Amino acid sequence: MSELPPHDSSEQPDPVDSFEEIVAAETDRDPDLAVIEAGSRTLRAQGGPPQADVPARPADPEVDKALREVEAELATRWGETKLEPSVARIAALMDVLGEPQRSYPSIHITGTNGKTSTARMIEALLGAFELRTGRYTSPHVQSITERISLDGAPMTAERFVETYQDIKPYIEMVDGSQEFRLSFFEVLTGMAYAAFADAPVDVAVVEVGMGGTWDATNVIDADVAVVTPIDLDHTDRLGETPGEIAGEKAGVIKQDATVIMAQQPVDAAQVLLKKAVEVDATVAREGLEFGVVARQVAVGGQLLTLRGLGGEYEEVFLPLHGAYQAHNAAVALAAVEAFFGVGSQRPEPLDIDTVRKAFASVASPGRLEVVRRSPTVVLDAAHNPAGARATAEAVSEAFDFSRLIGVVGASGDKNARGLLEAFEPIFAEVVITQNSTPRAMDADELAGIAVEVFGEDRVQVEPRLDDALEAAITLSEEEGEYAGGGVLVTGSVITVGEARLLLGRG
Repeated sequence: MSELPPHDSSEQPDPVDSFEEIVAAETDRDPDLAVIEAGSRTLRAQGGPPQADVPARPADPEVDKALREVEAELATRWGETKLEPSVARIAALMDVLGEPQRSYPSIHITGTNGKTSTARMIEALLGAFELRTGRYTSPHVQSITERISLDGAPMTAERFVETYQDIKPYIEMVDGSQEFRLSFFEVLTGMAYAAFADAPVDVAVVEVGMGGTWDATNVIDADVAVVTPIDLDHTDRLGETPGEIAGEKAGVIKQDATVIMAQQPVDAAQVLLKKAVEVDATVAREGLEFGVVARQVAVGGQLLTLRGLGGEYEEVFLPLHGAYQAHNAAVALAAVEAFFGVGSQRPEPLDIDTVRKAFASVASPGRLEVVRRSPTVVLDAAHNPAGARATAEAVSEAFDFSRLIGVVGASGDKNARGLLEAFEPIFAEVVITQNSTPRAMDADELAGIAVEVFGEDRVQVEPRLDDALEAAITLSEEEGEYAGGGVLVTGSVITVGEARLLLGRG
C-alpha cells in the first residue's frame, strides 16, 4: 500500500467561501460590463435562476446551511488530487451498505477526454427510452450536487444531504477500520451508489474519477464499458504513454462485458484489445463497427448521420459544437445499443425518432457553452493539451470571431505549456488569471509560460477572475461593437464554474 502524508484538513478550505472572498469587494465597473458585477452580487445573494443541470445554491436558508455543513465535512477528507491506489476502502463501504451497486445494471465510462459529455448523451438516450437513470460524473462545474443525477436532473440539495446523513454512520465505521479514511471522492461514490439503489434506477451511468483499475467507481461490474479517447493526462499517476495509461483504464473491462471503444492511439488500442480477449469481452470499435458517417455545422450545433451497431441513424441534431462531440455521440449511441442488445440479441436498430429526440435534448454545461452575447463569451473546461486542441478546432469551426481573447486559469498539476500552445493560434491575446482553489496555478507562474508561448505583447495578467473577465471583454471590443470579437474562458473546470457564476449563470 502506498504511503501518504498525514491528512491536514487545513489544505482544503471551503471552496464556496474562498470564491466568495474573491468577489466580495465592491469595485467600479464600466457600464457595459455590469453583468460581471451583477454576477458577483448574484453569487453573494445565493444565485440567480438555475440553468439546466447546474443548480444554484438552495433558496431555503436552512437547506443551504445543511448543504454547506455537508460540504465542510467532505472538505476535511483527502481531495481528488490525493490518491492511494486501492479499492479496499470503497469495497468495505459497499459491504457494510449491503452492496447497493449490484442492484442495477451499469454502463462504466473511462478515457481521457469526453467522459462527461458522453455520459450525458448516454443518460439522455436511456431516459428517452423510458428507463430510470442514475448518472455519476466528476468534477462538478458549480454545485457538488451536479455529480449525482437521477432521471436526468441533479439531486436536490435536500436529497443530497439526506443521502449523506443516511450513510454517514457507515462511513465512520469504515474510517475506523482502514489505514486511511475514505476520501472525498470515495464518499461521493458511495453516496451515488446508495442513492441509485434507493431510487431505484433501471441503469446507472458511471464516469470514473481517474484511471480505472483502482478508481473508486470500479466496484461495479458493468455490462457495457466505454473507453473515450485516451491521451496524456495525470501522467504522474497513470503512466507516461497512451499504452501505459490504457493499462490502468482497461480495469473497467469486466468478464463477458461489451466494450465500446472510441478511436485510440495504436498502443492504447492494443492494450485494451488484449484485456478484452483475456476476459472474453466483446469489442465494438469506432471507425469499424460504428462511427460518424457525416456531419455538418448547423445553427446551434450540428447535424449528424451516425452508424450504430444496428444500422444508420440520419438527421440527428446535436446542440453541441465540435467534431469531438459528434464522435462522443457515436460512442454514446453504440453504448446504448449494446446495453439493449442491438447487434447481438436484437437485429433492428433503435427507434430513430426517439434517438433524435434524445440527442436534441443534450446539454453539457461548461463545454463550449455560450453565456453572453455582445461580445460573445464562451466557456470551455478544456484542461489538458488534447482537450484544448479539440476545443480550438471546434471554436474555429463553430464561431466566426474576428478577434478572440482567451481567459486562462489552469491547475498546478496540468501541462500548462501544452494547453497554451494549443490555443495560441486562435487567441489574439490572452488574459492569465487563477481560480480560487489551492490547486490553481499561480497567475504569475502561468503568465511566465504564456509569455514564452505568445510573446509579451499578447499577454495580460489579472490574478482576480472578475478583473480578468472585464479585461478580456474590453480587449474583445477594441475593434468596435459589431466587429465580431469574443472571449473564451478555459483552462480548468473550476475556472469555468467560477466564471459562470460571475457572469450570472448560476
